[in-house]
Amino acid sequence: MTPAIEIKHLTKKIRSGFLMKEVMALSDLNLSIPPGTAFGFLGPNGAGKTTTIKLLTGLSFPTSGEALIFGRPVSDISVRMKIGFLPERPYFYDYLSGTEYLHFCGELFGMTRAARNKKITKLIELVGLKEKAGEQLRKYSKGMLQRIGLAQALINDPELIILDEPMSGLDPMGRKQVRDIILHLKGQGKTVFFSTHVLSDAEMICDQVGIIVQGSLQSVGDLETLLSPKTCSIEVSIKGVSESALSLFKPMASSTKIADEGYVLRIDDAGILPKLLALLQAEKVQIVSIIPHRETLEDIFMEEIRGRQS
Repeated sequence: MTPAIEIKHLTKKIRSGFLMKEVMALSDLNLSIPPGTAFGFLGPNGAGKTTTIKLLTGLSFPTSGEALIFGRPVSDISVRMKIGFLPERPYFYDYLSGTEYLHFCGELFGMTRAARNKKITKLIELVGLKEKAGEQLRKYSKGMLQRIGLAQALINDPELIILDEPMSGLDPMGRKQVRDIILHLKGQGKTVFFSTHVLSDAEMICDQVGIIVQGSLQSVGDLETLLSPKTCSIEVSIKGVSESALSLFKPMASSTKIADEGYVLRIDDAGILPKLLALLQAEKVQIVSIIPHRETLEDIFMEEIRGRQS
């Protein structure tokens, strides 16, 4: 199956500062994303996410290497018809209404008025702007602008949707709305490539993720493969224990905190758990809950950043 995105040894050097010093923005990036995948491109600010997206959309040119969209070079004009794109800071003609703006975008793709009317009606419904479609964009909130931006990215019914920080600056409700739209596109079999530093959103949406730090790809793969099944720690909540009895358990825990008329004991070695539970039962202590904490995407993300900076 031809990958939706295939990146081979992509490198980008830029010049910046007063002395125009050469900086490596992207270093030997290799990536293959199958069609129908929701791919999260993760990294801190300045890691190279937007640079990669500009190269994928033909807004910038690589120093070396190449990028293919559905097997064709990004420079191929026919490929652009298959892409929908929302930049991190989109510009809108804010004197237009939402509907007028989408008609303008549809005309750029050569769509007839009848085709635009049909498509815009569906998109306005999808992004939840039916009641605001006739208002000027200057009256839209940040979240509404992001959703109309998503609508324009879908006007040509693209096979690949590229989104640069689509959840950036949105409140929790706005983030949920954008997440729901991405999940809808994923359900339709579309390929969605989006950059983000909001890790919780990536965990909810993505099939695969890639972590980029200082222009170099550090980790990439399925979430299930990347997230280790091992237990990092276990929290045991207890009640009905005296201060003197608590002193018996403290040496077994890495930390102890007061919570809900009791205590929470954290242990970092799962092998200690049976011994701790036996001791709690012998002392007739009420065990409220036992919660294992497994490795998260945030744990992996922070490990990669620390490893690159050390």
